[in-house]
Amino acid sequence: MTEPKTQIRRDAERNRQRLLAAATEVFAEQGLAATLHDIAARAGLSAPTAYRNWANKQELIDELFEQRLDDVAVLAERALEDPDAWRGLAEFLEHSLRLQLEDRGLSELLHNPQMGLERLDRSRDRLAPMINAMADRAKQAGSLRPDAEGTDIVWIQVALTALMDRTRRQAPELYRRYLTMLLDSLRSDRGPLSELPVAALTTDQTHAIITAS
Repeated sequence: MTEPKTQIRRDAERNRQRLLAAATEVFAEQGLAATLHDIAARAGLSAPTAYRNWANKQELIDELFEQRLDDVAVLAERALEDPDAWRGLAEFLEHSLRLQLEDRGLSELLHNPQMGLERLDRSRDRLAPMINAMADRAKQAGSLRPDAEGTDIVWIQVALTALMDRTRRQAPELYRRYLTMLLDSLRSDRGPLSELPVAALTTDQTHAIITAS
């Protein structure tokens, strides 16, 4: 009896991994409006098989969210380990935005309050300290304008993901034009800086606005 049970467990795990891979593809293409039925169809499995693994789509999204949060956190950790603080900050923005271009579901998970305030809280608690540290390092190195804050980096991402959503089909690379412009405006070594007309928001203020949107 042991071998059949072991095989059943292996088959179940194999199906679970197929469903997770399919979910990653479907959410990346369609966003989080896709259903478990869509995911099961992509995996070549039945809907009941999907429901044996997750009671509903939200449980599946929770599991994938943790994986995607890990992916962004790895980018942030690499940025903080880069000996060139400006390069680390710029590459974090470039790579994290590229992830969101390629994965519509990730963008929704990170910025859309309709996807659940608890997820946004977890995202803020994990990523905000690292993004703030990136900004502090770059300012200390003299490469980031001294009046810039970590929350400015967050809002640049929010702004460019909104642009990305509007241009994803017709001009998917357009966001990179504006990212380059914005990065240039953040450099402290590009000549005299214009005085900023309003102060940066705090992390708590930024989070309150995003979760209320």
